[in-house]
Amino acid sequence: MPRVLRIINRLNLGGPTYNAANLTKYLDGDFETLLVSGMTDESEESSEFILNKLDLHPVYIKEMYRELNPLRDYKAYFKLREIIREFKPDIVHTHAAKAGAVGRLAAHHEGVPVIVHTFHGHVFHSYFGALKTRMFLEIERYLAGKTHAIVTLSEIQKGELAHQFKVAPHHKFEIIPLGFDLSRFTENKEEKRKAFREKYNVSDDEILISIVGRLVPIKNHPMFLKALKIVSEKTTKKIRAFIIGDGEDRANIEKMATDLGLKFNNANLREKNILTFTSWIKDVDVSNAGSDIIALTSFNEGTPVSLIEAQASGKPIVSTRVGGIANIVIEGETALLCESDDVATFAAHLLSLIEDDGLRHQMSDKGTAHVMESFSHIRLARDMSTLYRRLLNKK
Repeated sequence: MPRVLRIINRLNLGGPTYNAANLTKYLDGDFETLLVSGMTDESEESSEFILNKLDLHPVYIKEMYRELNPLRDYKAYFKLREIIREFKPDIVHTHAAKAGAVGRLAAHHEGVPVIVHTFHGHVFHSYFGALKTRMFLEIERYLAGKTHAIVTLSEIQKGELAHQFKVAPHHKFEIIPLGFDLSRFTENKEEKRKAFREKYNVSDDEILISIVGRLVPIKNHPMFLKALKIVSEKTTKKIRAFIIGDGEDRANIEKMATDLGLKFNNANLREKNILTFTSWIKDVDVSNAGSDIIALTSFNEGTPVSLIEAQASGKPIVSTRVGGIANIVIEGETALLCESDDVATFAAHLLSLIEDDGLRHQMSDKGTAHVMESFSHIRLARDMSTLYRRLLNKK
């Protein structure tokens, strides 16, 4: 039975955790998988509950964190080499940047037959200055030379990595979209909607716009606030906006809301202000059911899980057109998209969905069928098993 050692940066809320967890749980029974994880930062919400639900028990490397730290990273590298020698995997599959760096080096130096890496996103624009970005790009090019297959989540992402940034030759890339068990987003939606709105004191006649994600600069929440200000001055409907998530940029976002005259609440969550900071909500199927529109304003994305979950919940989307987003929505049918610096168009898209009940409901109906067919966890496991077998056969 081939053995797979799966290594992930950390178990924070987001696509990488779901991807690694679902592959560990649902991969073809012909494979034996061991999941290894780094540590979640204190500013992030842990996603261990996802693994608990799937009865998965990862091995933790306490020295492996998201941030660069040469001493800790060096120790993590040797811990991984020890695990590889003990487990003797036929395949090492790493997920995201830090795990991809220390994991692939460890696997290469231990002579693992097959090394696979998944890019869940990249940091080659909008994260750092030119010098640091160049350093990370050169590191990824070096690591690609030690890698037998590089998995991307969308055609757009593959194009960026293979052609724009030239991380590796085109033939090394495989496109395998994310896959989830999305059934909870289609079940008991009316009950969940009622419960969520009662909890946060949202009236039936209020249209609720939610934006879900870490409160960090790359997510570009100022764009959302500016658009919300424009919409609040033009709409004829009652609206509320929820910022769901938390992170290092929260104080700055709250200050900007105050400067824009957007009243908000973050302590008494039942106050009826236009804006509410909810912090993290683990039951996103419930918050989606309670919402009417899901927004995203990022400068850079891989394949945002929040938009897949939004469509599964039957919610129309307003988003920036970055990363692999255009590959996971149907533009004009399940989502309205704009450029990452176009506040006016983003606000206009929000306003059109708020004002036009028919358009909102029409877009809602198309989203669920689209993602249930394209982003199944069963399809994900099948596609990855096929790739693993092909790589092993070459060896």
